[in-house]
Amino acid sequence: MTQLGTKKVTRRRCLQSALTILPAGLARGYAANDRLDIGIIGVGGVGGVNASKLTEFGQNVAALCDVDKRILEKRAAEYPKAKRFTDFRKMIDKRKLDGVVVATPDHTHAFISIWAMRNGVNVYCQKPLTSTVEEARFMRQVAAEEKVVTQMGTSSTASDASMRTVELIRSGALGEITEVHCWSDRAVWPQGFSRPAGSEPPPATLNWDLWLGGAPERPFVSEWPAGHDVYKIPERIENAPYDWWREPWSRVYHPFTWRGWQDFGTGALGDIAPHSLNVVFWALDLGAPSSVEVVETSGLTKEMYPTWSVIRFDWPARGLHPPLTIYWYDGGAKPPLEVRGAEDSRAGLVWIGTKGSLPAARGPFSGSSETEYERPPERDWGREEVHLDWVKGVKKTAQPGCCFQYAGPFTEAYLLGNVALRVGHVIEWNPLAFRVTNCREANRYLTREYRKGWDLSQLGCRPIVS
Repeated sequence: MTQLGTKKVTRRRCLQSALTILPAGLARGYAANDRLDIGIIGVGGVGGVNASKLTEFGQNVAALCDVDKRILEKRAAEYPKAKRFTDFRKMIDKRKLDGVVVATPDHTHAFISIWAMRNGVNVYCQKPLTSTVEEARFMRQVAAEEKVVTQMGTSSTASDASMRTVELIRSGALGEITEVHCWSDRAVWPQGFSRPAGSEPPPATLNWDLWLGGAPERPFVSEWPAGHDVYKIPERIENAPYDWWREPWSRVYHPFTWRGWQDFGTGALGDIAPHSLNVVFWALDLGAPSSVEVVETSGLTKEMYPTWSVIRFDWPARGLHPPLTIYWYDGGAKPPLEVRGAEDSRAGLVWIGTKGSLPAARGPFSGSSETEYERPPERDWGREEVHLDWVKGVKKTAQPGCCFQYAGPFTEAYLLGNVALRVGHVIEWNPLAFRVTNCREANRYLTREYRKGWDLSQLGCRPIVS
């Protein structure tokens, strides 16, 4: 590696900078039928879906990377020609890739994505984009600096239901939107507990140090002890119409159950808000909220997110638009029945406007709501399935709908909910100053401490939080 100023860059990036300032796709000169060489970082459940989708759209899965060799070898059987790696840095340095998919635990999204972007590689990063508000700002900045094509992986950004809902809301059929209520059945993994005691050697197939990434060191524990309260699975989960969560429920960290830990995941809010609130931010063209308040919650433990929460996000009047409030509910919490409009679904979204309301769990034109709305003209948003949008964007050097310029500010906004959870009361936010103005303590939760070797400053990201 060669160090230039505050950025560590590869020889490849130095040559790119010296030869051209064009975006990566233009420099390469892709033809429409070219196959992109893609690396998948994190090849478990979601990473496997990403690989399958990209293959379906005619792209080449050229490299696979996972810190768990057991998972890596299992996925490699599906892609025998793909090179295998356990360290993403070696994969990016050794393989000439057109793009990478980052499908790792939340706490490693930013470092891996920024490493790839600094090396001129296009990035598709799973939601949530990052684990902290500061990292979301960095992702947007670095993507703009490096002129790479990016996408946050959330299917709602290109779904027909989302596009039709945006059209309806923007048509004014509901008047001005003043409230939105969004509820989720997550978490479907353990939350609200204290760390189990003890320590054991990690499985021989798992590189625990790489799995930890920038998070503080802690001993590995495979499963919760017998008889622990974690096994009292909530009824809402036990009766869920899906069972993909059942196998790993007993696991403490890996695989899948890392989401409930503050060091590794972003809880229910980070898991589902990128899907369900995306259409709200899109339709209303929202920026940052002015304040965020924890209305009710079961409460954080020292290291895990709450079992359930109700969080309120507020926006002041925006030009001609009146003040707006978004209510977020998780862990089985729901809005009052009169708000849900007799909806008793496990998850849902309700828009409340000055002319009417819309229980949107069924879509705006399902024909089953009490109030029917005239379908506005359909707009051609130029969007397709999110993987395909990213692929086409790389070839045309055009940013897709959920690129980091959009996903970064969106992620900053909803992750403020987790900052409010950490301090337990309302926070007032100034996005230009990048500060919580009414609570000095809250500002420490906009960022995080990184283990040696994982600090984003080595990738040219200057700390924003002072």
